[in-house]
Amino acid sequence: MATLFYLSRRYNGWNLAKDYRSNRQTCDLTPDIAYLFKEFCMRNLILSAALVTASLFGVAAHAEPIEAGKQYVELSNPVPVSKPGKIEVVELFWYGCPHCYQFESTINPWIKQLPDDVNFVRVPAMFGGVWNVHGQLFITLESMGVEHQVHSSVFDAIHNQGKKLATPEEMADYLAGLGVDREEFLKTYNSFGVKSQMEKDKKLAMAYQISGVPTMIVNGKYRFDISSSGGPQQALEVADHLIAKERAAQ
Repeated sequence: MATLFYLSRRYNGWNLAKDYRSNRQTCDLTPDIAYLFKEFCMRNLILSAALVTASLFGVAAHAEPIEAGKQYVELSNPVPVSKPGKIEVVELFWYGCPHCYQFESTINPWIKQLPDDVNFVRVPAMFGGVWNVHGQLFITLESMGVEHQVHSSVFDAIHNQGKKLATPEEMADYLAGLGVDREEFLKTYNSFGVKSQMEKDKKLAMAYQISGVPTMIVNGKYRFDISSSGGPQQALEVADHLIAKERAAQ
């Protein structure tokens, strides 16, 4: 396989890397440049064309059966779910990832129509640097019970308003404008509970063996992403297939 060629550029103030070899639709962490970048995102020059193509030809893309080793990977060591008795769907993401941001418009309506026996969970991927900072932001908002109110706004602030949200103070100032108590946020952000949850989420990502985001996990057993599935909508079709598979096995 040919050696990868990387070209770094700026994206909202962070160094990102482009992989000109692949048609990846995930933000990835690659070992050979991890020592240079604590945080970065792989993007392809033809991402927009790929997303349009996936949308136009989604039906054809999944004319073939959904199978392990094709659209998804079956984990060799299943990971326990957070709510036994329910089928768990996990989305691992990063606020700074453009693919995660684009996926929001597809996954959010899907989440709203999930049946009662399915438990959807978001887990922040933390590969170091600003990934961890944003992960701590998400866990803080979740701990305060306001994540569902401001989640979309945080994505919008980073991708449309040019905000980095890279320090607790910047986060607190921005969130105050959304009705989140500034002092309570800062206190919670630095709390033992939030930092403990960060460590748990880091271990989860390792157990899932993820290498990029957005990545989805169904019932702690099956891993897939937008690229392996064939597109954003196809990823949800894979999720639906695996949910049905787990339901039938109960």
